[in-house]
Amino acid sequence: MTQPACGLDFGTTNSTLGLLRGGVPHLVALEDGQATIPSAMFFSLEDHSTHFGRKAVFEYVDGAEGRFMRALKSVLGTSLMEETTRVGRERLHFGDIIGLFLKSLKATAETAAGAPIDKVVLGRPVHFVDDDAAADRTAEDQLAAAARAQGFSQIEFQFEPVAAALNYERDVTAEELALVVDIGGGTSDFTVIRLSPQGAEKPDRSDDILASSGVHIGGTDFDRVLSLAEVMPSLGMGTATADGKRRMPVWYFNDLATWHRINLLYTPKIARDLFELRRESADPDKLSRFLKILEHRSGHRLAGKVEAAKIALTDAGEAEVWLKETGLDLSQTITRPAFEAAVESLVAGITGSILDCLAKAGIEASAIDTVLLTGGSTQIPVVHRAATGLFPGARVVESDAFGSVGLGLAVDAKRKFG
Repeated sequence: MTQPACGLDFGTTNSTLGLLRGGVPHLVALEDGQATIPSAMFFSLEDHSTHFGRKAVFEYVDGAEGRFMRALKSVLGTSLMEETTRVGRERLHFGDIIGLFLKSLKATAETAAGAPIDKVVLGRPVHFVDDDAAADRTAEDQLAAAARAQGFSQIEFQFEPVAAALNYERDVTAEELALVVDIGGGTSDFTVIRLSPQGAEKPDRSDDILASSGVHIGGTDFDRVLSLAEVMPSLGMGTATADGKRRMPVWYFNDLATWHRINLLYTPKIARDLFELRRESADPDKLSRFLKILEHRSGHRLAGKVEAAKIALTDAGEAEVWLKETGLDLSQTITRPAFEAAVESLVAGITGSILDCLAKAGIEASAIDTVLLTGGSTQIPVVHRAATGLFPGARVVESDAFGSVGLGLAVDAKRKFG
């Protein structure tokens, strides 16, 4: 029996997995009947079980004792991949932790397919790591190793924006030149590609891909910058010492605002350091709030509140970040203008990468027929304006923000594996 192939989009924020059924790609229901699953894990210290996705988020938010991890894709290619982290009584490599998540997705897909799956096309950003080809290659190798350890014996990669284009191309009726804008949780990726009904039948699309570019800016970066600008000052960031000679070290606040670094703060040494900083601070009450967050291990809860405010600002003029714990009542109102001011440099980076993609392709913006948007962060108004404003004459197509890459990877799996 021929084993089916799959397309797996392991995302920073959410993941999907695509299979072909009757030649048509579909997304596997990975959790509670839903095609997307949050890329999150919770290691329970109460019963030593491991939870994934929404269940992991629920266990953490519900206050269960354990270790919560999210945005693990951001660790690929960084020095953290060489380290171990404590999970209960064990110390695990981050590659093994990523492997556990992939193992869970593989098992669910095999149940849906009714057969073992050993062939996979993994989605990857144009750049895992900016301006470092060696680290980028290492990141791809690390993801491949994690997948291989879980039984995927045949592994191919495809750029995520190309995968989104392959899915969209199934409905194309005439040739068009498209710019794919894929802005997800961890990266922004762009591809200029020639699409057509004839092209959809070709196994090799390299001649149709004019250029690709990418930058390590995504939804988690918007969360981080928003938190640093609007929330961290209420926890002591920018506060001077009582003698006025210096300000609080910034890196504590950077880590608390960065999804995949929050757990690094939960050590006795960090608590002692912040306790001493509070004694030196001109505004010790703010540092007391920070210490309460560490005491309750509420860093990911706070990051979740910031993320929720960012999402709410898509439709609302203002949103509130509110976190209430024993001894802590934090409330911060954020307006859309304040958010857009905070993320101005990130948006500029996205615009710059789009222009770089056009330059690599050797074309003007006016040559683009279609701008294909995918990825949850394209829905942020200031990002949407930046991505489409350069192409006033193009047709804007908003594909499945969370599923188009997984579907396209399944299409590519058929071409690569038959």
